[in-house]
Amino acid sequence: MTPTRGGLGAILLAGGRASRVDGAAKPLFDVGGRTLLAAAVTAATDAAARPLTVVAPVLDETLPVDWVREDPPFTGPAAAVVAALASWPEQDDPAWTLLLACDLPGIGAAVPRLVGDIPLLPSDSDGVCLADATSRPQWLIGAYRTGALRAAASVLPDAGRDAPVRALLDDLAITVVAAPDDLTRDVDTWEDLKEARRRAEHGPEEPS
Repeated sequence: MTPTRGGLGAILLAGGRASRVDGAAKPLFDVGGRTLLAAAVTAATDAAARPLTVVAPVLDETLPVDWVREDPPFTGPAAAVVAALASWPEQDDPAWTLLLACDLPGIGAAVPRLVGDIPLLPSDSDGVCLADATSRPQWLIGAYRTGALRAAASVLPDAGRDAPVRALLDDLAITVVAAPDDLTRDVDTWEDLKEARRRAEHGPEEPS
């Protein structure tokens, strides 16, 4: 994959409570022979993303990433992004930052789609994210100008604690791109996990 002009970093969010799967570590769910976290790291690495930061407790010491935590833990995705950006030397910022959830079986296809869309964005766009089958933006499958993320993070009340990611991105000019459901489908429940494993083993069902 061709590196993005000005450089590309990645922030992977992997530290949620996962209440709908009884608190299990969703990023460590195995789908298709590797964990969802490993798939996300591979997708970001293949896109030449550096720095590459996972916001979570250390879940897998073998992965080539930096680990940080939001303070205090479990205070939401906006706080997680703030913590990750705070760990990066601002003078070394890449031009763009991938912002990715770590519960996405289709992340390996979603990231190239995002990276390929960056050169096509209007000059005044602050980023791009994919939309799911209902046309709802998936902010955590996105690529954003790092400077715009930093500026937004700097004005969040209480460092983003308990704020949704939408609060961070609300004032940014983001291009939302329709994408196949396979790229945006997440694993939020045990049934989602069962379906993701079925798809990984057999492929999606053909429409009748």
